[in-house]
Amino acid sequence: MKSANDFNQIYLHREPVDFRQSINGLMLIVEQEMNLSPFSDAVFVFCNKARDKLKVLYWDQTGFCLWYKRLEKDKFKWPKKYPQAVFTLSIQQWEWLLSGFDISKIQGHQPLTFESLR
Repeated sequence: MKSANDFNQIYLHREPVDFRQSINGLMLIVEQEMNLSPFSDAVFVFCNKARDKLKVLYWDQTGFCLWYKRLEKDKFKWPKKYPQAVFTLSIQQWEWLLSGFDISKIQGHQPLTFESLR
């Protein structure tokens, strides 16, 4: 699998999906519900209703890849408080989500930009 650093965007589909769906069904969700192109340089992340499984779909220029993760004793801390159906993750948020952290509660320092030393 490619690293998350290899993609321009990481999109999370906030609502749970039926995990009987495979590549074709998830592609339809990306196009029809997320209003995005499954052929873009992006990763699309889906969770089941029990929040113990993830499916990750991406296009690698030769075909679609489908990555699957099942937790044995825990649940993913899936962001539920946001009104939008599609949530964009940073690479750091993606790593936090996979590690079991609640990304809706974790906030890093705000980046600062300066024009000069004065």
